[in-house]
Parts: sequence; C-alpha cells; structure tokens
Amino acid sequence: MKIKEKASRSAQGDVSASASAKAHPPTPQMSQWRILKNLVVVCLGFLFLFTAYQALANLQSTMNMEDDIGVVSQSVIYAVLIVSSIFLPKLVIQRFGCKVTLVMSILTYAPYVAANFYPHMWTFVPAAVLVGIGAAPLWSAKCTYINEISFMYSSHGKESSDVITSRFFGIFFMIFQNTQIWGNLISFFVLRPTPRDETLIWGNETFINNDTLLCGADFCSGINENLMPPSVEKRHMLVAIYISCVILAAIIVALFLDPLNTEKSKSKEGEDSVFARSIATLRQLKKADQILLVPLTIFSGMEQAFILSEYTKAYVACAWGLFYVGLVFICFGVVNAIMSYLSGRLIKYVPRMVLMMTAAAGNLAVCLVLLFWYPTSEHAVYFFIIVGVWGLSDAIWQTQVNAYYGVLFRSSEEAAFANYRLWESVGFFVAFGYSGLLCVTPKIYLLIAALFVGMLGYATVETKTRTRKMVYDVSK
Repeated sequence: MKIKEKASRSAQGDVSASASAKAHPPTPQMSQWRILKNLVVVCLGFLFLFTAYQALANLQSTMNMEDDIGVVSQSVIYAVLIVSSIFLPKLVIQRFGCKVTLVMSILTYAPYVAANFYPHMWTFVPAAVLVGIGAAPLWSAKCTYINEISFMYSSHGKESSDVITSRFFGIFFMIFQNTQIWGNLISFFVLRPTPRDETLIWGNETFINNDTLLCGADFCSGINENLMPPSVEKRHMLVAIYISCVILAAIIVALFLDPLNTEKSKSKEGEDSVFARSIATLRQLKKADQILLVPLTIFSGMEQAFILSEYTKAYVACAWGLFYVGLVFICFGVVNAIMSYLSGRLIKYVPRMVLMMTAAAGNLAVCLVLLFWYPTSEHAVYFFIIVGVWGLSDAIWQTQVNAYYGVLFRSSEEAAFANYRLWESVGFFVAFGYSGLLCVTPKIYLLIAALFVGMLGYATVETKTRTRKMVYDVSK
C-alpha cells in the first residue's frame, strides 16, 4: 500500500494540491481588495493597449493591402515571437519582475502602431520585430501575475485555487475582449466613407472596380471597390488615437500596479544564465501533458489569425466594405467578452471538457458555413452571426486553455506560459505565412484538421488528469 501511495503521488505531479503548495512557498499576502485592484489594473492596461493594437490587426489585411505589407508584418511579429518565447520571458520576468516587464513590453507596441502613419516595409518590419520581442514577456508576465494573485486570493476563502484561477482569467478576458468593441467602434466612425471619399485614389492610379472578384471561400487575391483603402487624413486620425491608447496603457500599469513580493527573488534560480533560463522553457516539453497540448495551442493561434486575415478580407471587406470590418468585430468583442466572463464562472458547475467541446463545435460549424456561403451586402445579419459564434468559441479557448496551463503546470508556470505563447505564435505564423499563398478554401480545411488534432490531444490530457486524481484520492 505504501508503494502504491508513493507511485500515485509521483504520478499526480503538478496537478495535486500538495504540488501546488510546494510551488508556492509562504509569502506575505495581499488583502483581497488589493488583489482585486491589481487584477483590474492589469485588465485596464491590456484594454487600452489592445484597443489600439487589435483594431489595427483587424485592418492589416485590408488597410495595408499593397504588397501585402499588413499580413507580412503580422507574420514577422509571430516569427520573432516564436524565438522570443523561448529565450526572453523567464529571463525578463526574473530580472525585472512582472510589473516592470509589463510596462516595458507595452511600450514595444508603440512603434508598430506609429508605423501605420507611413506603411512601408522599412517602417513595418523593424516595428514588427520589436512587437515580437516584447509580446512574449508581456503575455507571460500577465499570466504569471494573474496566476500568482489568484493563488493568494484563494488562501483568503474556501474556494480552490483552480476555481479562482479560472475565474480570474475569465474576468481578464472579459475585459480584454472589450478591446474589440472600443477599438473597432473607433475604426468604424473614423473610416466610414463621406461624399468626398468617392474621389479617392489607390496608390498613384485611379481605383478601378473589379466586378468579377469572387468573395467568400473562392477568394484568392485581387481588389474591388469595397476593398479601397482609407484616405491619408483618416489613416492619420485613426493611428493618432491608437498611439494615445498605447501610451495611456503604460502609464496605468506603471502608476497603479503593485509589484509581487517574490518578483525579484535573488535565489540561485534567479541568478541562472540566459542559457539555463531558456533551457527551462524547452525542458517543459519533456512533460507529456505539455506535448499533448501543443496542437490545441497552435490551433488557438490559427483560428485567431484566420478570423483576422481571411474573414475580414475575403468576406466582410470584399462583400460589404472595408469600414464595416470594425462594425462586425464589435459583435465579436461583445460575445467574446460576455462568454469570457461566463466561462470563468461556469467552470465551477460545468466540466471543462464540456466547455471545450462547445468551442470546438462552434468553430467547426462556422467553418462549414464559410465553405458554402457566398457573401453579399444583402446578407448583413449573417456577418454578425458568424463572427458572434466564432467569438463564443474564441472566448472559451482563451480563458480555459490559459487557465488549464496555470492549473496543470503550477510548479513551472513561467516556462509553461512561455510555451503557451510560443506554440500559439507558431499557429499565428503558419496561418499568416500561407495567407498570401493559398485561396480561402484550403485554409478552412487546414483549420478543421488542426482543430481535430488539437482536441484529440486535449482530450487525452484531460483523461490522464482525471485518472491521476482518482488514483491519488483512492490511495490517500
């Protein structure tokens, strides 16, 4: 019986309560009010930052179509992010702490937003590289900070850290997804056409209408009247608003976020070399659960890239008009924000597997519709329904996959979240990389295949985790 108990406790690993306790040695506690205040500050910082960045990302495939500058810049961001996810998060967080890391990383987005004033390869590519460098520490610091304060908060009450972690990530993504509302509302009102816009030109030549361009699943390349880019004046007004949001985000976090007491630990681990810290991220891949979650994490990046690049250009902008992209994605933001909050609360009553299967069903249903639907401006309501269902699924992926990483790998959270950003970035890079090479139909089939493989890996991890818990409970 003792041998069985020892083996079962070893198998339990990061999931067991005892492992969680060891991973979090006693530290000075924040009050519940301060914890909630810090959660709100992190949320507001990301709200202002991604109000600017996310709205611009939605427009890159349409507003900067010449030479595919917009899509290329997005691909560069995630190519660099793949590398930075391996080498930077653990190093930067341990060296500077979560708070300083967040502030510095937010400021790396400013040059990219400003590059939209003058969209050329020589402005976009260096700015995209800077975003790729800053994004990995940004998201890893956010995940680490929320994971730590959720553990602190759970020590004040009766609810488990698993429930609190899921709830805090749900609150974060509820507020975060509001970026789709405010950022796209700004773009809609700034970019909507006026009578004088009828005389606009594209490049140096008068715009020529292309009535034969196919929208929807058959879209490959080309431009029609609906895809005409905005005037220089409107572009500059839009970018000026967004750059102000980025600066405000950095100020909010710098002034109001409390540093964690354990942020700048001078332990032996904190003095490891850059190489050793990077190896910690790669060593995480020795864990079977981590490997099995990689396909789903890649899919998470692919599905976001698809809705940003393909749906915006081949469906909304092509069939209805560029400035309607912002209006449609307001619906995406509303649904995503509501579902992010609900999924964080529902996890207490509904098994995670049910939520994940719901998300998968939503993505699959939309993919099938997009394969056979030929969009026109008369189908206005369908644009909103489709993006709403996609937003519901995306909310579940973002909240539950993040929370699952936090719960499953609580003893190695920095390396785990670095892996999350790494493999999600691979998904973004792959999807943006083949964006200009393939028509929409094969992209949809690739997305369905990635979803199937990802869910298979997740289901395996979930089954193993439940089995370990059952063995541990019986052996006690």
